[in-house]
Amino acid sequence: MYIVRRAEIKDTDAILKLLLQVNMVHHIGRPDIFNGPVTKYNGEELAQIISNDETPVFVCEEENGQVAGHAFCIHKPVPEDELFTDIKTLYIDDICVDENYRGKGIGRALYDHVLNYAKQNGFYNITLNVWECNPGAKKFYESLGMSVQKIGMEYIL
Repeated sequence: MYIVRRAEIKDTDAILKLLLQVNMVHHIGRPDIFNGPVTKYNGEELAQIISNDETPVFVCEEENGQVAGHAFCIHKPVPEDELFTDIKTLYIDDICVDENYRGKGIGRALYDHVLNYAKQNGFYNITLNVWECNPGAKKFYESLGMSVQKIGMEYIL
């Protein structure tokens, strides 16, 4: 049985460990872009993110209280614009399941929680980015019913 809840300051160390795992997946896949091993936030930055209602962070914990995954979200309203409609998007900035807990439904539990949060708060859609060097994540998101919205491309010089 898992519990998904808003992250608290007490979860900082566990989240930092997960952020390191995310970084290493990206570093191994694209060492030309990602340094490793590092985390994208430090403890102080993470505390600010956790305490901000515009950047909700959710954690999934086991019955023993061990944090086994997280989902970082960002409220992304579209300001008045002639080209784009005015919709509220919930962007998943980062989602990670501890490598020791993968395949046990934690990612789905986190996503379902984010989905319910988005519905309850009047969001139009949920978006995220997935790196091409992470095909397992892409397959997982597709299994949740997500589809490609846009594709970023590059040409390395």
